[in-house]
Amino acid sequence: MRSVTTLFISDLHLHPSRPEIIDCFLDFLASWGGRAGTLYILGDLFEAWIGDDQPEAAYQAVKAALRDFTERGTAVRFLHGNRDFLVGTRFAAETGCTLLDEPARIDLYGTATLLMHGDALCTGDEDYQELRRRFRDPRWQQQVLQLPVERRLAMAREARELSVLAAQERDQRISDVDPGEVRRIMEQHQVRLLIHGHTHRPGSHRLQCNGASATRIVLGDWYRNGSVLVAEPEGLELQHHDCAQRVPASS
Repeated sequence: MRSVTTLFISDLHLHPSRPEIIDCFLDFLASWGGRAGTLYILGDLFEAWIGDDQPEAAYQAVKAALRDFTERGTAVRFLHGNRDFLVGTRFAAETGCTLLDEPARIDLYGTATLLMHGDALCTGDEDYQELRRRFRDPRWQQQVLQLPVERRLAMAREARELSVLAAQERDQRISDVDPGEVRRIMEQHQVRLLIHGHTHRPGSHRLQCNGASATRIVLGDWYRNGSVLVAEPEGLELQHHDCAQRVPASS
């Protein structure tokens, strides 16, 4: 009998420089294998993804584990983030995942629910939104994917370094979601629940949409412990998948 449990995760930022978090994710998949109906990955599974010809050896284990996970009966739905927007159909075929368009509207146990990565909601950061429009442009993506692998790897390293510097300088107020944009998009899609990641600020927030009570749930990152939203017909709960035994205390 298929499980009714639905899982949501985002912002794992898997990278070979953090092998302990890759191991933590593999442990997560092993522990939930065959026990969940659907797993939604809401973006930034990887710190950087240069295309489905990504040669990084550390990611082969991730793809193999996802394939095993889906073959054990759990459907995996993948929504692109701002770091892995080049994940494509080859990755989907190799892992058994289904790629989603953003925003994705689903029925979660009778509740109309909208799924997003979350970066599109941070409208106060105009510089970032301009970059986002470029990165999501299919023509730009096609041009990048035609570049040699080594060039794309170099671009990813440069982007990662610039991202660290930008995060240090960015005003925290503009890097969070805009409440007005949240309300607008929830009302546009006529939903009572929004689930997203990106901001690394896990929590549950109440708001009013079209005169009715609504909820926005923010998933956390996987820098110390795995942040997982476990949804069942009886309710939703933000939980942690323990990575403490794998993450160095100084990290």
